[in-house]
Amino acid sequence: MHTKWFNKVIIYAFIVLGALSFLFPFFYMVMTSFIKGAFTLPRPKEIFSVVPNLHNFEIVLGKNNFARYFMNSIVVTSVAMFGSLFLGCLTAYGFARFKFPGKELLFRLFLLTTMIPGAINIIPQFLIIKNLGLVNTFGGLWLLYIGGGVVGSTFFLRGFFEGIPKELEESVLIDGGGSWRIFFNIYLPQSLPAIGTMAIFAFQGTWEEYFTALVILKKEALRTLPIALQAFNDKYATNYSQVFAASIIALLPVIVVYLIFQKRFVQSGFNEGAVKG
Repeated sequence: MHTKWFNKVIIYAFIVLGALSFLFPFFYMVMTSFIKGAFTLPRPKEIFSVVPNLHNFEIVLGKNNFARYFMNSIVVTSVAMFGSLFLGCLTAYGFARFKFPGKELLFRLFLLTTMIPGAINIIPQFLIIKNLGLVNTFGGLWLLYIGGGVVGSTFFLRGFFEGIPKELEESVLIDGGGSWRIFFNIYLPQSLPAIGTMAIFAFQGTWEEYFTALVILKKEALRTLPIALQAFNDKYATNYSQVFAASIIALLPVIVVYLIFQKRFVQSGFNEGAVKG
């Protein structure tokens, strides 16, 4: 009995220490953002005496069009996330429930595109966007983000769609419904855990994307937040309090999206009991 209790204490102690080791850098960043004029990184013991305030956050939001870049990222990321998820759901539905010549070959070609490094694609992508007249537009960026996100969503969601019992389609077919009604009434509701998970990944991946946005968007007014953060960091290379404050503001939408969709994280047996035996 004492041995089991001792083992549990050791295990929980390691878990707590591991959690603290991961949380301390974030805590350090937050506390440093409250310091006025931190031109050198404060020592760990100094941050415990800091009084929380919003001084640096007000400065960051008022400088270098930071608020505009923030809203640009919100617009770009939201459209890209919903677009890639919706098209990914449609594509995964087609691969999961329809038979057509070359289906598996086409699916493997989809997966092959994910193995090509993004740096190799950027030149042909830019030439295509330029020929379409979409350079310096959100439309060009959406085209690349949505096109790239569809592949990952398709690969992830196809397995979930294939796991949904086909018996659920019978009630829709009896009522005279077709493939679209089956898709919207059966497959989307049954796959909400998977879609919620993909929503988090899609939002985070697009929100933090830097290289493609830098190449496509040349106008300063269209810049997204990762580009603005890099420029902000260059200008205030030694003012760590403002750099960290800007980073925290940039992190907030990711946390909000996670809190919204975290209940939809993948859970085993999400469609169990949908069909009575």
